[in-house]
Amino acid sequence: MLTAILTDLHANREAVEACLAHAEMRGAQRYAFLGDLVGYGADPGWVVDTVRDYVARGALVVLGNHDEAVAAAPGKHMNPVARQVVEWTRAQLNAEQLAFLATLPLTAEAGDVFFVHASAARPREWEYITGSVEAARSMMATDRRVTFCGHVHEPALYNLTQTGKISSFIPAGDAAIPLGTQRNWLVIPGSAGQPRDGNPAACYALYDDASNELTFLRVPYDHITAAGKIRAAGLPESLANRLGAGT
Repeated sequence: MLTAILTDLHANREAVEACLAHAEMRGAQRYAFLGDLVGYGADPGWVVDTVRDYVARGALVVLGNHDEAVAAAPGKHMNPVARQVVEWTRAQLNAEQLAFLATLPLTAEAGDVFFVHASAARPREWEYITGSVEAARSMMATDRRVTFCGHVHEPALYNLTQTGKISSFIPAGDAAIPLGTQRNWLVIPGSAGQPRDGNPAACYALYDDASNELTFLRVPYDHITAAGKIRAAGLPESLANRLGAGT
């Protein structure tokens, strides 16, 4: 089955619409959303409702730290800008939307694949996987061969051999990457709603569990309109500026 994996949507309607349309064009049969549906962007209600609709049709979704902050309370490590947006976002959502966020699971599984927002080792601690040590810890915390996670807004791919050797690389282009069955893999698709690798194009990934092939994809979208909505909502200017810079 061909699964489209989107993470860190961050209330960016224009980016999410572009990714979903692109995934449909590529023949995606299933969808997985790896958390942080809200935060930073100006369309939290639309994004939550859209994901709810996909879930009703069989999609998988897990909780992100921004989702938890909006549904409950901000974490102690959340920066002041993020906290400001959390309060604004909470005021934009209705009771049903907030309840949806509050009931999201921390993890999900499908076949030989594990889905989580941050690290599989300590999902609720929201650990960033920024290197091989964190990646190995996450891969060793689950018995699934492939782990997909978000939280880090830059695409990356790690693999762990049966002898414990780990390697990584930053994907480029949209060529299919074979995920050998003799290794464990950790995939960070990059952020759909707020990329931070210097490229403003939205990120998502496609995974074919029949051929064991993974494809990282970039989708240009109308980031000017998305930034304009952030400014119109009175949210911090920095959040609008970073969409065009991809930082």
